[in-house]
Amino acid sequence: MGKRNYNLEDRLINFAVMVLELVEQLPNKPAAKNLGGQLNRSGTSPALNYGEAQAAESDSDFLHKIKVCLKELRESQICLKIIERKPFLEGKIVNPVLQECGELVAIFTTISKSTKNRIENNIRNKNS
Repeated sequence: MGKRNYNLEDRLINFAVMVLELVEQLPNKPAAKNLGGQLNRSGTSPALNYGEAQAAESDSDFLHKIKVCLKELRESQICLKIIERKPFLEGKIVNPVLQECGELVAIFTTISKSTKNRIENNIRNKNS
């Protein structure tokens, strides 16, 4: 399964805290509350799922959990874009969170692709 980067875990925890702090600043309006609840779930989920990925039982299990992290990050990214475009909050509040989310999406996309390639290479090597 390879070496895990535990700094990524800290980064995901920090992202979750950023999301929670942003959500607490949303206005008390039905649409903002709805988006806030959704963002609370999707923005904290990657840290929790990454913890599960670190204890994966196989490369395939690891890949599945990484893809769950990526899915939740993409959902968070869309939610943040909606909050920014509405605008429920000023850009100076949303933009750093949105930027970090974009960077995490890129990281998890790379992890997902490299893990998938490693699995495929292992299968090819076993079959040769």
